[in-house]
Amino acid sequence: MHIEMLLEEPSTEAFLHGFLPRILPDTTSWRLIPFQGKSDLLSKLEDRLKGYAAWIPEDFRIVVLVDEDRENCQQLKAKMEAAAIAANLVTKSAAGDGAFTVLNRIAVEELEAWFLGDIEVLRSAYRGIPASLASRAQFRDPDAVAGGTWEALERVLQRAGHFSSGLRKIELARTMALHLNPDNNESRSFNYFINGLKSL
Repeated sequence: MHIEMLLEEPSTEAFLHGFLPRILPDTTSWRLIPFQGKSDLLSKLEDRLKGYAAWIPEDFRIVVLVDEDRENCQQLKAKMEAAAIAANLVTKSAAGDGAFTVLNRIAVEELEAWFLGDIEVLRSAYRGIPASLASRAQFRDPDAVAGGTWEALERVLQRAGHFSSGLRKIELARTMALHLNPDNNESRSFNYFINGLKSL
């Protein structure tokens, strides 16, 4: 099997580049294709999927991953599904338990929520983060962190003595890719993504 992954930006690419080899079988090949932000990806998605539909073999799958970014999740998913329908490609959501080609997934609110979903790994990668972080009300649901997920994570890391000049998202993504536990994460959107990959 081969998987084409359409991503909204380079930090997601950096994360998946290190993370996918840890969870996908050796027999699966994959390619990461980053765009210049979510609006760029969504504006080109239908044409891109139509291009795939003209030639892809049966053992190809397409994964589309974007950040929610405080957008209405159902409306965002509907846009992604509509692009696949227009390209005459079957999505996981439409197929149910049947065969599908396109897996649409959303990181809620954004990729950094997945990192906050595994506080133990975050603490081992970045010393100085207090053990009490996971029990704080603000971080119990990483997909619902108020005030922006990456901003909240930046504050946590800076208080622990990291990224004093600002969060370097690609560096953070590469670090977390090597350690994030796919079987122990409090982020529902991360688990939804993992389960989607398993269904491929």
